[in-house]
Amino acid sequence: MKIRDRGAAIDGERIRFSSAILPKWARRTKSLDALLPVLYLRGISTGDFQEALAALLGKEAPNLSAALISRLTAEWKDEYDRWQKRDLSARRYVYVWADGVYLQARMEDNAECMLVLIGATPEGRKELVGFQVGARESAQSWRELLVEVKRRGLKIAPEIAVGDGGLGFWKAIDEVFPGTRHQRCWVHKTANVLNKVALSVQANMKKDLREVYLAPNRASAEVAIDVFAEKYGTKYDKAVECLTKDRETMLAFYDFPAEHWDHLRTTNPIESVFATVRHRTVRTRGSLSSTTAKLMVFKLIIAASKTWRRLNGENQLPKVIGGVRFQDGIEVIEVPANHAA
Repeated sequence: MKIRDRGAAIDGERIRFSSAILPKWARRTKSLDALLPVLYLRGISTGDFQEALAALLGKEAPNLSAALISRLTAEWKDEYDRWQKRDLSARRYVYVWADGVYLQARMEDNAECMLVLIGATPEGRKELVGFQVGARESAQSWRELLVEVKRRGLKIAPEIAVGDGGLGFWKAIDEVFPGTRHQRCWVHKTANVLNKVALSVQANMKKDLREVYLAPNRASAEVAIDVFAEKYGTKYDKAVECLTKDRETMLAFYDFPAEHWDHLRTTNPIESVFATVRHRTVRTRGSLSSTTAKLMVFKLIIAASKTWRRLNGENQLPKVIGGVRFQDGIEVIEVPANHAA
């Protein structure tokens, strides 16, 4: 893709370059630390970096050489190593989201992926907690990640974890943080259910699934699941089984503040960050090592994290930490026994 601004004009007005491939946070920076990983993960090959940077930065674009890229990569590795050793004893994460994300052009052949753990602080900020290469379905890989963050000081278990149903993560977190509740991601669950039926059925079935996870309370969601099972059970029993077998972990979010439901229903905090990674093409295969690819993904997340939005209803998080009980998203007011009628 050619992205040069050669000073073209229409009716005497200069046509300014506007990047369609960079996220907004990257368009505002002139830091190679942020721009190079994004360009790479958006599909620009290393051979086209110079041209892309010239379009973005104009005359200020540095002259990229193999030595400069090697130096930057070494700096990124040092930063990654320091980040992996950081002290977590002063940190607490009320909620965590976990997923394994494949770099298709680099890792899928070896069944390796990026294991990503993002957490929400008591102040409602989202932070990258854990990041390493491993096997997505492997409980051992997730156990190593969780044990490592715990060893570095993360002692208090998250209140709830959100992830895909196929992850070895669930076995691992039960061992390392046994008090953490499970919430299965509705985006993944919807895709899994729809994959078990013909394309002609999927549109209506998707609407019925929305009736479940957008229900105003748990009772209504339970009814919607029963209606789904009755409607599709005879002809599409595998789809019904896929939904109903995880009923409890699909509806765990109802026991948390309603303001947080949008955050807890899906692994979107991870999915949105990795949207660029999922669209890599085989055109880049072999142009960088898997180690360099990992470092670039790490840099992309760190750069993107600076603009992550806080959780809605952050004022509810201290209540969650304090053990306040929520039913259908609403705080349950406990009446002392001596005041009971």
